[in-house]
Amino acid sequence: MSERKCLECGDTLRGRADQKFCSDQCRNTYNNRQLGESNHTIRHINRILKKNHAILTVHNQSGKTTVSKTDLLKSGFNFGYFTNTFQTRSGRIYFFCYDQGYSLLDHDKIILVRKQDYV
Repeated sequence: MSERKCLECGDTLRGRADQKFCSDQCRNTYNNRQLGESNHTIRHINRILKKNHAILTVHNQSGKTTVSKTDLLKSGFNFGYFTNTFQTRSGRIYFFCYDQGYSLLDHDKIILVRKQDYV
């Protein structure tokens, strides 16, 4: 019979035939590393979305306002990331980061809006 090894540290396993780890610490370390590697992209995108939402919230205190695209870019806003879009009947497209949205007016002006909660 071959000697069984811990998947994390490589120590010899003693006990149950289906045992994979020598301790709870090795099991937790192994599983945390597996989840950490697979969720890195999701965490990175969520950070960008949260930052975008925070920037829109700071610039849109009244619920509807106009700002320059330059101001948002200086604040670190990333226009490549948003949670959803909405197209009005007139064809205007709004990009939303959760409940905060924006739409391009011209080359440097952007209208900021807050999505209304409909219950």
